[in-house]
Amino acid sequence: MSRDVLSRRGIALLITVFFIMLITLSVGAGLKYINGASKSVQSEQFMFQSAMILDDVLKLLETSKELAAVDSPDELAIFLAESSFIPFQSNGVSVVIEISSARDRVNPNTLITKSRLDAFKNYLMLKMVNMEYADMLSDVIGGIKEDMSYNTDVFNQKPYLFRDYIASSKHLDELNDSYLKRYHENSLQNIDTDKLFHVSKDKNSSVDLNFATASAWELMLGCDENRAETLSSGGGTYATLDDLSLSETEKISLDEFKTSFFEPYIYVKIEITQKDSTANIAFEYDIQSKRGSNFVFEV
Repeated sequence: MSRDVLSRRGIALLITVFFIMLITLSVGAGLKYINGASKSVQSEQFMFQSAMILDDVLKLLETSKELAAVDSPDELAIFLAESSFIPFQSNGVSVVIEISSARDRVNPNTLITKSRLDAFKNYLMLKMVNMEYADMLSDVIGGIKEDMSYNTDVFNQKPYLFRDYIASSKHLDELNDSYLKRYHENSLQNIDTDKLFHVSKDKNSSVDLNFATASAWELMLGCDENRAETLSSGGGTYATLDDLSLSETEKISLDEFKTSFFEPYIYVKIEITQKDSTANIAFEYDIQSKRGSNFVFEV
């Protein structure tokens, strides 16, 4: 490894250390405020305090020169490796921040073309899941059809189910529930949807090949688990297709999906716990535009 590469990685690691120090100080100050106000707090006030912690985290992300300096796959890989899990605790109040790539899995809302849907059906077949699950997904992301020409009867069971795109993991759970009621079997347990799908309403989002999960590789290439694990374990070092050593068949399969080697988006999960109250917050953050999106707040 060249001296320049080592120097670059050393700087990236130092940047990550500074970021963790800053986020510790910023959110730590917020914890003191929560603790002071929490003795007479009820559930609504806990929600308000959780929102303030979210605001602190967002402001830090927006103003962090360390995060803004992440502009390459290897720097992002180092940043995520060092700051993927950041815990805080103060007098009974705990906060856990998890940061990962927001483009490491397949967005189910991108499965809108026939070729991608066929790839998903092939994946389902390998996992011994009825392929009609893919048709149900297609109905849910395909929009309202005035003539009711849907592929399945999913909206007979759930007539008020949103049908423009998968809006959240809870929305995906509703689809899974419909499948279970329709087929009365548990084959969906063969799929770890948390490792396969990352929900975003952006139907043009790409998969970052440097962070793609093994499940994402299985879906995109139609390959077996061992091949997918090999490709996933090499993540962080890819710059061109040649680095992947794909077969011609695999290249054709991958070409059906929108991919890249650097997607500057992170996925941030915040869990705030105080006694019997827990708030879970998640959102995407665009490093370049310094904007958060797709917020999910659960209490």
